[in-house]
Order: sequence, then structure tokens, then C-alpha cells
Amino acid sequence: MPASRPALLVVAHGSRDPRHAATVRELVARVERLRPGLAVETAFLDFVEPSVPEALARLAATGAREVVALPLLLTRAFHAKSDIPAVLDAASRALPGRRVRVRLARVLGPSPLLTAALERRLAEAGVRRAERASTAVVLAAAGSSDPEAATVLEGLARQWRGAGWGAVRLAYASARGPRTEEAVRALRAAGWARIAVAPYVLAPGFLPDRIARGARESGADVLAEALGPAPEVARLLVRRYEDALLAPTPRLAAAA
Repeated sequence: MPASRPALLVVAHGSRDPRHAATVRELVARVERLRPGLAVETAFLDFVEPSVPEALARLAATGAREVVALPLLLTRAFHAKSDIPAVLDAASRALPGRRVRVRLARVLGPSPLLTAALERRLAEAGVRRAERASTAVVLAAAGSSDPEAATVLEGLARQWRGAGWGAVRLAYASARGPRTEEAVRALRAAGWARIAVAPYVLAPGFLPDRIARGARESGADVLAEALGPAPEVARLLVRRYEDALLAPTPRLAAAA
């Protein structure tokens, strides 16, 4: 029997680092607990199985006729604008003898739920609310050459500057500067005695490790964990799924 509601396909980038896939699957498991009975599959663009075509075929085999594909990305950059739509379109058209409609959900950021998840990770790392005004924060992202992604991150940094933190600086692990260690040293030179690094990344891997290494080498006082399966991130996935069902946007593709 066809599923009573559209299935969810979470599409992650993938990494050679096994911690990345483990974290993604832990996050998706939390989503499944939030929405019991929802058919959910996880796919990866690179390095890890299942691929997008394999995961979409699995959902089709369960009777799903409509799928919400949710990019597990924090900003709308190249992968969200080009790679994922193209892979989904090709995969849906390649399904033999089935009709599966695919609707592409929004990327995760920006969202107040991501801000809450960042603050959760900083609190877990030892930053108390009463210490905000005396703490400078390096908001460390993976990095992108896409100007839209940079604009979103700059907006997040402005928001945090108005939320009671002593100072906030952006840093990037790739594509542009400054690097995490440069941002930490600049804040130290400006007189900040307590500096925390908040990685704006979803899961461990090569670039998050670069952020952590930069934080340690430059003497940051606090290093938070990646957002990972934070409750706020899981709730955001559910929200993006539900928003996609309500959005008056055309479905991505249909395979005859």
C-alpha cells in the first residue's frame, strides 16, 4: 500500500570520516522518534552509501509516491543549488515503471533553532549564560565561495552581537578567511580574556577538525562540539519537512 504521507529523504554531503555518517544517522534517528511512522531514508552525495538513487529506490519500493528531499546543509550554496537538485532529478527519472514525485525542501539555515543549538553546545562546553557579556565568540563555519551563504553567516554573526555576547567574529575553515586561529588571536589582541569557538557545522570531519585544531593551537578557552543530533536540529528537520509540504512550489521531478 502507498504511504499515507510523503516520505522523507535526508540528503547529506558525505565524508571519508566515519564520524560524519554516524552523526548524520544519529540525527535522523532522532527525527524518526519525533515522527513515528514516517518513512525516512538517508542518502549521501559522496563517500558513503546509500547514494541518492539507492535511497530513493528504497522508498519507491515501500510504496512511496511522493518524497520530500531535505538537504542536510546549513546554507544555500553550490550543493543546494546545483548538485542535489540534479542528482534528485536524475534519480527520480531513472526509477523504472514507477511514479515518484520529489519535492525539494529548504536547507536548514538560517533558523532560530540553529542558534539555539549553537547556544546549547556552548553551554555544554561550559559557557554559562551569566558569562555572555565577558565572553567573545568565534563563529566558525566550514566556508563557501557562494555570496548568498556568506550573507547568511554575516547575518547570524550580527544577530549574535545583539544577543549579549561580548564580541562575535566569523571564521571559515575553507574558501575565505579569516581562519579560526586568526579570529581567536585577533580577539585576544583586542583584550578579550575569555574566547569561545562555536563550530557552525553539523558533523565531524575534515573541515570541523581544522576548526578544532585552530581553536586549540591559538589558545581558545572553550571549544564547543558540532551541532550534530542536538534536539533543536532534529526539530528543524521536521519543520523543513512540514514546510515543504505546505509550500506552493513545483515538485522537483516525476519519473514515469
